[in-house]
Amino acid sequence: MVNTLSHLGIGLLLAYALGLKGRKRLVLLFLSSLPDLDYFTYSIFTLISSSLSHEVRNQLFYLLGHRELTHSIFFAFLVSLFIWVKTKDRRFTFGGFQAVFLHILLDYTTSAKMRPFYPFNTHESALRAIYPFDPIVNFLPLLPLFMMAGGYAINRNKWIIKSKVNLSVDRWSIKERDTLSRKLNSLTRLHGFVNRNERKLYASIILVLLLWTAVFPVAKIFLINYISDTEGTRVSYKNTYPISIGKFLAVYPYTDTHYKLLEVSYWSGIKKSFYVEKISVTGDVPDAQAYAERAGKLYRASVPQTIDYPTYSVSEENGLVTVILSDARNPYVDKWPYFDTVYRFVFDRESREYEAYESHYGRPEKKLNKNYFE
Repeated sequence: MVNTLSHLGIGLLLAYALGLKGRKRLVLLFLSSLPDLDYFTYSIFTLISSSLSHEVRNQLFYLLGHRELTHSIFFAFLVSLFIWVKTKDRRFTFGGFQAVFLHILLDYTTSAKMRPFYPFNTHESALRAIYPFDPIVNFLPLLPLFMMAGGYAINRNKWIIKSKVNLSVDRWSIKERDTLSRKLNSLTRLHGFVNRNERKLYASIILVLLLWTAVFPVAKIFLINYISDTEGTRVSYKNTYPISIGKFLAVYPYTDTHYKLLEVSYWSGIKKSFYVEKISVTGDVPDAQAYAERAGKLYRASVPQTIDYPTYSVSEENGLVTVILSDARNPYVDKWPYFDTVYRFVFDRESREYEAYESHYGRPEKKLNKNYFE
């Protein structure tokens, strides 16, 4: 997941590289952030979802949910088709497609789960090959924004210097003016160089970003293959999550009762390992396994699927069996909004009815409607 300003920067990079100006440049700026407008559609979805059937809710989530339809290649083609029908401008159409596609690509290579091939495939995945706060993908696209700010600073300081010249100034103000002029001249030369070479320069930056997003997914393949060979099992590529630059958290089922978590990196291989119990039971709950399986079955029928490696904590009090479902990585990834979703199912032994609750992002627990699961 790349920050919004960097997505805007990519829109400007494309506009400059393609030589687009005026309204078309502004449109590309808008399109570079268009996929994230699904925050608004998701808000609409949350308002109406409780009144829908389970199947309709799931299908509507694919259309209105965050990182769903708007983060698919199909959506990028829809946008470019609309631009072509309206303008018949090949360069502008290509730029519009790239603005949306590069947004999707950068999110997909970092950490955000999405359905890139929806509606043809509803499988949810992410490459998770680049750390979300990687300096290249977050700061390099900001160059055109910095240059715009530089242009504003040049014009503003020229006005300040001109104002000082027209006033009666003392020695200190003259020295201050000379210092400002030297700084302004340096900034002006840099700004002029960029303006003279903007198409080649910004096209080169886009090429660097594309190479960066290609190299790291390939490098991760070699790392995961090495870890898999070392552990003697197949470690999931897409569920190995970047926790810092070059460092990942990998997981695999170690036994029928435990997961093994591995902290790995490009330069040290396996650095740490942890074992997490799949089902833990508090007190005497003889059929804890059955209740854990029931909670898991209900969860798997829901969307979105935020838990890849489920762990279950089972307890019972006064005929009510509580199953807390979370991801095995939850305790080992601090301050991240990806593995901190926790579901609490409360089953009534006598009636076999249940209630379900969800908490995530540090927010208070909320009760879920049954159409979430069935």
